[in-house]
Amino acid sequence: MGLVLVETFPVAPLGCNCAIVADAATRSAIVLDPGGEPDRVLEALSRHGLTAVALVHTHAHLDHCLSSARLSAETGAPILMHADDLSLYGDLARWGRMFGVAVEAPGTVSRTLAHGDHVACGNGSLEVLHTPGHTPGSVCFRLEGETPALFSGDTLFRRSVGRTDFPGGSWDDLVTSIETHLLTLPGDLLVLPGHGEETTIAEESRLNPFVGDRSRPLA
Repeated sequence: MGLVLVETFPVAPLGCNCAIVADAATRSAIVLDPGGEPDRVLEALSRHGLTAVALVHTHAHLDHCLSSARLSAETGAPILMHADDLSLYGDLARWGRMFGVAVEAPGTVSRTLAHGDHVACGNGSLEVLHTPGHTPGSVCFRLEGETPALFSGDTLFRRSVGRTDFPGGSWDDLVTSIETHLLTLPGDLLVLPGHGEETTIAEESRLNPFVGDRSRPLA
């Protein structure tokens, strides 16, 4: 049966979309981008009778991983992210000061991810797609099975894309990532971005003003 999407909900401090996927047979779960509301995440896991086995992150900006250390300590679930975002993760306190957000010491990253990896959970897994651009270590997670979906983080949004003006951002890398790894996926695949509303690959291929031929300046 594999993994199924259980729930998504926006979390503080900046409305990041946290998601929970789970294996029904084992009641084990992966939490994606827990953001800064650990109590809401813990409540959701408890309400669904799930045990977190991994905390995965599409990238290491503080709005996506602010509560990861506490959640890891309380659930025992390891923290996972791409190796290219480790320096950004280690600098959370400075980013917190910039945004006026209190930041605890970041938790230890137990496993670094690379393109093509799978994060196992019960009888299923999430596939890792490395999509640098918003940050050097940005990734998307592909869920297959009964409820196929792409968790696109801050790489691809409904009718928009991630900003690249933060340190480590690259517009050229972002466009290449989207065109190479995302727009080649099935058109009916549900896309669940890191912020905002859901969409599909087909909709963004056709309507997103920042991808495909529309991503290039006019000659």
